[in-house]
Order: sequence, then C-alpha cells, then structure tokens
Amino acid sequence: MSRLAGSSKLLRAMNEGAALTYLLERGRLTRADLRELTGLSKPTISEALRRLTEAGLARVVGHLSGRPGPNAEVYAANPDAAYAIAVSVRSNGDLAGAVSDLSGQVRGRADEAVDFGRVDPVDAVAGIIRRLRNAAGLPADRLTHVQLAVPASYDARTESFHHVGVAGDWHRPGLVSEVRHRLGTGVGIDNDVNLAAVAERRRGAARGADGFALLWLGDDGLGLAIDLGGTLLRGARGGAGEIGYLPLFSPGHEDSGLNLQDLVGGAGVLALAAEHGFGGPTPAAAVTAAAAAVTRGAAAAAAAAASPAAAPFFSALASRITVGLAAVVAVLDPPLVVLAGEVAQAGGPALRDAVAAAMVRAEPLETTIATTAIDDDAVLLGALDAGVTAVHEELISRVAR
Repeated sequence: MSRLAGSSKLLRAMNEGAALTYLLERGRLTRADLRELTGLSKPTISEALRRLTEAGLARVVGHLSGRPGPNAEVYAANPDAAYAIAVSVRSNGDLAGAVSDLSGQVRGRADEAVDFGRVDPVDAVAGIIRRLRNAAGLPADRLTHVQLAVPASYDARTESFHHVGVAGDWHRPGLVSEVRHRLGTGVGIDNDVNLAAVAERRRGAARGADGFALLWLGDDGLGLAIDLGGTLLRGARGGAGEIGYLPLFSPGHEDSGLNLQDLVGGAGVLALAAEHGFGGPTPAAAVTAAAAAVTRGAAAAAAAAASPAAAPFFSALASRITVGLAAVVAVLDPPLVVLAGEVAQAGGPALRDAVAAAMVRAEPLETTIATTAIDDDAVLLGALDAGVTAVHEELISRVAR
C-alpha cells in the first residue's frame, strides 16, 4: 500500500510540475489549454491547478467568454511567488542591480559606485541586494535566486575567478561561498559577456538564430561569447571567449607582447580615432563622433559633395576587428556574429557595414554581421533573464519533489 501511495504522490507531483511548466512558459492558459498541452484528463488538470493555486504558485487572472457553457477561468503563474535579483559588476567599479518577479517584470533597478579597493566584494554585493529588496518591498523568503555578472572568467569547478577586469579582492579563495552564505539563497555566477549573449538571444538580434558569436567591444574591455544552439560555450575553466589575450606577432617578432586587446580594446580604439581626428572622453564617445560624421557625409554625398570623412576610420577599425573575428569564424563558422558593447553601439550601422566589408575581403570566411538590438544594459538584462530562468527551474523542481 505504501508503494502505491508513493507512486500516486509522485504522479501527482509530475502532473503539477507539467502544468506549472506550461504556465511559466506560455503565460495565461485555461484548463482546456492545459489539457491539450499536457494530454492529461480534465479532473487531473483541475486537481493540479487547485493544488498550485493553494500553494500560491498559480492564480486565476480572468475569464474567457463567448463559448457555450460557463466562462472558462484563465490561469497564470503567480508573479509574486518568487523573485530573482541580478547584479552586474562593471569594470569601472560600478554595480548595477535589478529585481524581477516570476513573470520577468522588472520591479526595481539601482546603480551604485563602489571603490572595490576599499570595500569588500561580499559587502558590496550584499548591500545592493538588500537595498533592492527593501525598495521593492520584497519578502526575504521570496528571493529565490541571485545572478552575478562579473568581468572575469569563472571556474565553476573551483568556484574561483580568473582574468578579473575589476579592482578588489575578487581572487580571494572562498569568496563565492562567502557570498552564498551571506545571501542565504541560490547564487549563479557567469562572465559578463556571456550574460550579454543571453540577453541577445532572448531579446535582441540573435532571436531565432541556430547559434551565434557575440563580440563585445567595450570602453574598457574586449570579450567574446559563443552560443552553440542556445548553449553557451564556457570552456574547461570558464575562460572560453577571452579573446583579448589572443597574441599578435609576425614571424621573427614573437616577443612583441601585443595582443588583440591592444589593437581593438578601449585604449586602442581611442588612439585610432584620434589619428583620424575624432576625440572624446571615452572610446564610445569618439566613435559616436565618427558615426555622426558618416551621417553628415552621407547627406552631403547625396548632394554631390565630398565623401564621408569618417569612412577611413571605420575601415581601419574594421580591419583591426577582423584580425580577431577571422579566427573566430575560421574555427567556429557561426551563422551570425553580433557586435555589442559601448563601442559597437556607438558605431552602429557604419561599423557593422565596415566589418562586413572587411570580412568579405578575408574570404572564403563568410558570416552575417549584425549590431546588437539591445539599447539598454545588456549584461544586466541577461543576468536577469538567467536569474528568472533559474527561479522557474527551482520552482518546477520543488513541485516535482
């Protein structure tokens, strides 16, 4: 008898998990919708919805009229059942944070400047999470997952950071365990560019792509994320995509010490822009000035005037970018390359077209070049998307248990 009871309990949990999965994935559904999706009987779906509603995981959000019989109740996952918080550690020392409910709706955001030379990373992360939670009126027991985005390679096996692009004690052994202990919740950690790729697949230019490479051209750093059919390639120690360390030399000059970061990192872009007469306080600002000149030049060209003065700059920058991008395309053959980061956003179509032209010159390497379609903080949004996904998985697993 106990075995039969256990089997019945397991089956009931599986049915509830299936119903919750579809509510989380599809949104508003009726009992009939869920019967069709799950293949379960009407009584079974009704019982699963009753139990999910009593547990606070689902709720009635409306009624569907216009059909024979009584109006059908419309169900949805309860957005207040659980929350996720994302924290992005920026290379300039700032922290950005956001809190989302179960439906993915952002309930609050915050930006803070932190001196990581003086403030412990655990204290800084815990502090912004506490302030986000308080501002959103979020009960402590409803915070299910925290997702950190860090400008570093993260080795999940040893829970350690490498190639850290921010000041402070991020290399400290046991740091990740300290964060988990302080927060008392699930914690996910990933490289910032990887999380920007998560946002690009869900919200941006890579939606529907079989796979893609995201080349991050930032004010401070250079990075690469590799999406293979929706799965991010992180490497044995989390170092996949650290393309800035790609060495550059010619035979007989192996000791040049130059790498791709020197060529198309922030400082390199700023210097190249200055050579072509474009300046600004940041690389992105200089590229913005060049892009504006292209727009003015295009308008002038339509009136039979001179060609755009900024074209040589974008051609030179694109040739530099292609040095690294050609290696990526030759090894991975991605169907799409997305240019992202502050410099790529500033360059817009002018930089995209210049890179596409440079890649044609590097034939037989072929791929589609696109500019990011995200005009917000892609790293933070990707961290939030990853956090909400983790919350969904945790709830489904909890119901199944």
